[in-house]
Order: sequence, then structure tokens, then C-alpha cells
Amino acid sequence: MANPLYVVTALEMRSVEERAMALGDTVMGLMARAGSALAAETLVVLDRAADGARIVVLVGPGNNGGDGLVAAAQLANAGAAVTVILASARTAADPLLATCLGRGVTVRAAGAELGAAYGDADVVVDALLGTGRSRPLAGDFLRLVAAVRREQERRPSLMVVAADIPSGVDADTGAADPAALRCDVTVTFGLPKHGHFRFPAADLVGRLVVADIGLSAAAMSGLNAQVLEPAAMALLLPTRESASNKGSFGRVLSIGGCANYMGAPVLACRAALRAGAGLVTLGAPHAVSQAMAATLLEVTHLPLTESADGGIAAGAAPIVEEAVSRYDALVAGCGMGQSAGARAFLEALLLDGIAAQAKVVVDADGLNLLAAIPDWWHDLPQQVVLTPHPGEMARLLGSSVADVQRDRVTVANGAAAVWGRVVVLKGAYTVVAAPDGAVRIAPFANPALATAGTGDVLAGITAALLAQGLAPFEAACCGVFLHGLAGELFRTERGESGLLASELTEYLPGIMRDLRAGRTTGWGRIVERRELTP
Repeated sequence: MANPLYVVTALEMRSVEERAMALGDTVMGLMARAGSALAAETLVVLDRAADGARIVVLVGPGNNGGDGLVAAAQLANAGAAVTVILASARTAADPLLATCLGRGVTVRAAGAELGAAYGDADVVVDALLGTGRSRPLAGDFLRLVAAVRREQERRPSLMVVAADIPSGVDADTGAADPAALRCDVTVTFGLPKHGHFRFPAADLVGRLVVADIGLSAAAMSGLNAQVLEPAAMALLLPTRESASNKGSFGRVLSIGGCANYMGAPVLACRAALRAGAGLVTLGAPHAVSQAMAATLLEVTHLPLTESADGGIAAGAAPIVEEAVSRYDALVAGCGMGQSAGARAFLEALLLDGIAAQAKVVVDADGLNLLAAIPDWWHDLPQQVVLTPHPGEMARLLGSSVADVQRDRVTVANGAAAVWGRVVVLKGAYTVVAAPDGAVRIAPFANPALATAGTGDVLAGITAALLAQGLAPFEAACCGVFLHGLAGELFRTERGESGLLASELTEYLPGIMRDLRAGRTTGWGRIVERRELTP
């Protein structure tokens, strides 16, 4: 299996490269492999024979420009008509530039009139600044990029490929110069950068391709943030033996619902069943349980004492206390409401010991109710997965949504460390963080999922995986990945709007079948790897 796909800052990437060189690699070796990968992906984007294709490579200073020169020479060698435009001077003794000239590449200075160079280009390669430089675009850099933007507007068929990251984008924060190019593909070298998964940069990156440049596991030691990938998630999926019964695959109790939010715990139930749980029970107020009985025939019911406002009453705690040992995982909070009765019930369940030995997913109003309780995490069961969206996370932290969104990885990582529990910070590029510092980033940013009930579905999937024996961090990672893939399949088939949360669950069995079989084609916008070729 390939090395994990770590996500790094610019400084971490520099350290990885330094370790690689200390282990025997060279700058020129890394650059040669990066440039080769850039050339290969440019040919993929071209989607035609290189002969006669017109390619413009924008070359800046430093190693990013060097990658561009390597790519330019290889593209010319493949038969393309290549023009290199130098944003800063390079000496005639530069061996990379000399190779380009020897292969018939046209080399021009940025100060020249460039309209003709862009006017008939099929592809523009942006190798100006790269990840090591986050300065604003100015001078010739700005002039070059602005000219490409004008040509994109005039001729939408023009394709743009970025080397490592679009110029003008900060590789750590995702901040972008207003003039930065919107690229069709970004070929990042060795490892993806945090900025690829943060906005506004994520909207400029296009299709993200991670090119193997020969970094060893030793060079990448000490990194802790990774992208979730199909092969790793397939290894986490529970096995399904032929000689099994419903008890073999775990029992899930979904506790929630109130007069205003009857469907939320039912969505969690449906998701748990589709994610493979052997038996699922709806624990809801009497009226909710009765109303939902015909909606999902496959669940059993644990009717709970109902408060005057149609929610779960504090008096429901003994009912759950008597039943909880029969279940392998709980979902707590979906559609529960925030009444006084619901809060008293939740405190009894999570803080007073009823669920002390249980695996629990806490979602939605379960999180909102906890946020109102000082130091709530001290008495929480150990095997808990907390699944806040940014608003719920802000309430749990006593901060603002803007603070949460400013650096989602750091926020989730810090919260998991303080609370001592697995945290799933939902949203575009969902972050899963463990108390030990491990971080996983989902490669999905899908507006189709921005609709009511999708979080309840995620809670149910995660609970089903917990019930089937996965540890909290594994269940959270696998649940997030399955949920995100379901959204990608919907987007591929039907677009980015109109999703009903219940529809997500219908994709789950097929996704798990394909993951187990190693089939990953047609899954939409996941990060693509390009392995190093001999």
C-alpha cells in the first residue's frame, strides 16, 4: 500500500524535502521528478497528441520555476510547441534553461508583448511562485497572470495547470490574491498542502493531483494530518462473514426527536441500517415513535416518556438506563430539541453515568445542550464521537463561527485534545481529530450536502460502524468518507442541489461493496494520486 497522503504546511514540506536530501536525494532529482509529473499531467489535460499543441509555461524564480522548465523541455520533446515566459531573469548558464533552448523551446521575457503567445495557446502552465512564496502578485507576476485571466475570459477553452499551487495563493491559509488564476488542474508535488483544502484557494485549485516525487516514509516521519483515501477506508470496513446473524453486526439505539423534529432520529436509524448495523432501535417520545412507525418498518422502538411540549422528558432516563446494555452504540441528540426536560435527560444519559460504558455519537441538539453545561467534557463517556457543524462548534467553544472557520484543522485538533474525545468538524473538507493529535481531512466540498438532515445521516453511519466494532476515530473517519462519497455520487448523477438527506443512505451499500472490491472509478471529486513511474 502507498504511503499515507499527508497534508502539510509549506514549512513542513520544506522539512520533508530537507530530510529527503539528508537521506541521499538531491534538489535536481526532486525537481526532475516534479517537472516530469507536471508535464505528464499537462498532456492529460490536453487530451490529444502533443504534436502541434501550443503550450505556454510561466516560469518564476526558484524551484517552482525550475519545475516549470523541466516540464517545458519534456513537453517540447513530446512534440508540443512550447513557449516559456520568464518572470525573472535566468542566466544563460542555467542548465534547465539550456535544455529548453536545446529542445526548441521559445523563451521570452515577461516585459515583451505577450498577446500572441497566449492567443493560440491550448494550455498555460503556472509555475511562477509555488508554495514557498505567499506574497501578493505585483509587477511582472501580476501582469502575466492578468493577461492569462483576460485570455480565459475571451476563450473559455483555454486550460490552466498550476505547479504545486496557483500563484498568489497561500499554501497554509488558503488566502488568495484577487488576481490569482482559477486553474483547471493543480499538480502538487509530493504531498498536498493545507491551503488546497481551504477557501478561497479551494475554488481556484480545480482538480487536485498529487504527484509522487519519490519521498520516502522516513522523510515524512512525524507528520500527523492525512487526507482520507479509498484504500485506507476499505481496510476499516467491518468484515461480513457468511455464518452471521443480526447480532453479528451490532445494535444501534438512536435517541432523539421532538414534536418539531420528528424525522431527524429516523434519518439516523435509516443510515445505521444502510451502513450495515444488524438491529436499529428508535428511542423517541411516544408521539414521535407512533408517527414514524410507518416511515421505517425495519426499526424497533423504545418509546420514551414525553414532556408536555412533545419532547423527551427527564423521566425517560430510567427507560434508557434499563435498555442501554443491550446496544453496542448510541446516537444522542438528533432532533432532540433544547427543552429543560431534554437537557435533564441528556445530563443523566451522558454525564451521570447511564451511558458510561457505551459508544456514543453526540450530534445536533445533543451538542447544543452540552454547550450550556460548564465543563461538560469531564464526565462524558470515553468512547464518544462529537459531530458539530461550525455553529455547534462555536457554541461548544464559546467562540464565533468565523473563529472556527478561520483555521478548522487547528480548532478541531485543539478541541479534541482539551475534550479528550474524537471530534468531527463538519463542513466543506470535514476534519476528524483525535485526542492524540491525529487529524484526517475529507477530500469533499459538496454544496449538495448543505441541506437539512445530512448530519443526522452521518451520525447514523458512524454509530453503525461503532456498533460493528470500529474504534471511535476509525468509525468517524470511515463514516465521514462514506457520507462524503454518497454526496459525490449524488452530485455526479443529479447535480449540486435538490438532495434529500434520506437519498444519501441509498448509496451506502453500493459504496461499501465497491470499496471492498477496490473499485473507485466514477466517484467524483476525490484527490487523485499519480504514482512515480520508473
